[in-house]
Order: sequence, then C-alpha cells, then structure tokens
Amino acid sequence: MKIKPTGKPGRVVVEIDSEDEQLLENVGGRTKTSSAFQLKKVLVPIDFSECSKKALHYAIAFAKQFNASLTLMHVVYINYGFGEFAAIDYPLLEKQVREGTEKQLRELATEEIGESLMTDTLVYTGVASREIVEAARSLECDLIIMSTHGHTGLKHVMLGSTTENVVRHAPCPVLVVRENEHEFINSHN
Repeated sequence: MKIKPTGKPGRVVVEIDSEDEQLLENVGGRTKTSSAFQLKKVLVPIDFSECSKKALHYAIAFAKQFNASLTLMHVVYINYGFGEFAAIDYPLLEKQVREGTEKQLRELATEEIGESLMTDTLVYTGVASREIVEAARSLECDLIIMSTHGHTGLKHVMLGSTTENVVRHAPCPVLVVRENEHEFINSHN
C-alpha cells in the first residue's frame, strides 16, 4: 500500500495492490461475499401500459445489478371472430400488427435501456400466458419480471389473469410488479 499527499490540505491518495485488497475486504468485520443469485437472462413481457413500463424499470435495475441480459417480449393476440367468410386478410393483418409491434418494442428498448445492457426484443403471436411461459422455457430465462393490473372480481373472472397463469406455469421465478405498491427502486436512473 502506498500513501501519497495531494495538493489539497488534509487529503491523501491511497494506492493498493492485490495483496491489500483482502485487508480492505475485512475492514469493520465484514467480508466480501458473492451474491447467491446468478441471474443471466431476464424476460420482461411488455403490453405497453404504464404498469408494464414500471416492470421494465425493475428489470433494468436487476439486469444492471447482476450484469444480466434483458429480453423484452410482446404477445400479439388476433381475434379471428369474424369467421372464415369475412373479407379480412388475416395473414396480412397479423404481419402488419407484428411489424408495428416490433418497431414499437425496439423504440421502447432504445428509449428506456439504450446501450447500457444487452437487450433483445421478441414478438410472439398467441395467448399471452402460454407464449410467455414457452419463451421463458426456450430461452432458459432465470427470472421473469412482469406487471399486473390488479383486476379483481368480475373483471378478473371475465379476463382471466395472464400474470396468474404465468406464475403458475413458469419454469423460473416470477417477480410481479403491481400498479400501485411500495416502490423499492428509483426508476429515474
């Protein structure tokens, strides 16, 4: 260890080498320990609501903390309710919706994350809960961070709960971010 004076009164510069690092780790009776969590891949389902953007802020904080990659995904659901005799070109409609969603997801990733983390964007078509679970499985994700809108009563019964189904069937832990809750991150970083 080398201690050198600086040009400012009462201040010094301390240079340490690898042997000194162990001494500093034990200062105050604390030893440096590695985290038990080994997050490498975090999946973030996005429906473009403010609540899902809030979940994204949590995911960014986790990814930065653990140097993990983020995968933002959106599931497009197209209701083919008009029947097969309607004058709608469903493959064209699906293609246009997917392309628009892919663009919107990339823009969200650029705005919210930038180049600070390794990030992928995916758009799937189908039932959201099934597609999220399958994506987590096929991508071998370590964690899913998603939002819930907190629907209760009849609205919950009628709509079902994508989040609830993901929690039940996911191959990895799921962190659910509620619309109104006690915050433990500062999303303005």
